[in-house]
Amino acid sequence: MTRSGKPLTYDAVGVVAAGRDEDTLGDLGRWVTKTFGLNPAKPLLPLGYYANILPLTAELGLAISTDGVGTKILVAQEMGRYDTVGIDCVAMNANDVICVGARPISMVDYIAVQKADPAFLGELAKGLYAGAEQAGINIPAGEIAQVRELIHGAPDGYAFDLVGTCVGTVPLDRILIGQAARPGDAVVGIASSGVHSNGFTLARAVLGRPGAPRYRDRVEALGTTLGEALLTPTAIYVKEAIAMLDAGLGVKAFIHVTGDGFLNLTRVEAAVGFVVDRLLPVPPIFDLIQHHGDVPDTEMFRVYNMGVGFCVVVDPGDAARVVQLAMQHGKRAAVIGYAVDDPQRRVWIPQRGLLGQGDGFTASTDAEPPADPR
Repeated sequence: MTRSGKPLTYDAVGVVAAGRDEDTLGDLGRWVTKTFGLNPAKPLLPLGYYANILPLTAELGLAISTDGVGTKILVAQEMGRYDTVGIDCVAMNANDVICVGARPISMVDYIAVQKADPAFLGELAKGLYAGAEQAGINIPAGEIAQVRELIHGAPDGYAFDLVGTCVGTVPLDRILIGQAARPGDAVVGIASSGVHSNGFTLARAVLGRPGAPRYRDRVEALGTTLGEALLTPTAIYVKEAIAMLDAGLGVKAFIHVTGDGFLNLTRVEAAVGFVVDRLLPVPPIFDLIQHHGDVPDTEMFRVYNMGVGFCVVVDPGDAARVVQLAMQHGKRAAVIGYAVDDPQRRVWIPQRGLLGQGDGFTASTDAEPPADPR
């Protein structure tokens, strides 16, 4: 137990799940959806998936998604290191675009700064270049806004926010949103590089508690300082995902495991649930967060990727090839579960006694997961 003895959760540190679809977004979602008909290139998907798609021609669509780095930026400020968060920005956007079956091609960035210092901006640009190289995209333009009155941080002058918008192309007859997923499909998990870019508000609250290591402390279990471990860039899965599409494999869905953890599997269009019964090794950074915050498994698996940054739902006969292609691109991967017939769209994690539905997990020792239907 930590000195306070009080478990921490996302809600307790002020982050409340808002949902993604029009209904849970309330007026924001309704007004945004009302714009869909204002242009002939009407979005083809409802709100709530990783990216939306605009028809360009009768055959080709443009996928588009936007995201930022979040409060991971505050760790970069504490460490005085700015050359990796650009990778995170590319990753959070390009990984989402690939999830509709699109090939990311380009991203623009928005950098809000307290002060437009050339050396500082150059460090940010190094990360953007490294991420673009990994994703195989270009960055044709962007915006730098000096908003000293709006944005503050320590050290003074180095406060910033970083957001990107990525586009990609997809044939309209190959849009991939899990509509063909079926019971018995395999779930291949591809390892994360760590915390990625979600859950940092909770992680920072936990690691600010008495007895927790400081950012510059070396932690033997991590093999580096705490701050460097937290700044490990988000893995980019674009090239291996494209290789899977090009190989003609029976891929039913790509799942970017971000906030909500394995509950991201329930975004698929088909009325299926998932049993995740063979977890990949959990990186030690998650054990550290859980220990110092007394964070329950229900919350850890709701907020974090827990070692799996990307999932591929695929015909079971092609699962071995998916694993092989991921490994050829330097990623650890394995079959971690399977799809089941479940109109309630639940997620079972039997190793931890967890049952997920809606926006959270519950400890469920009673509910046995359905058997693999194969």
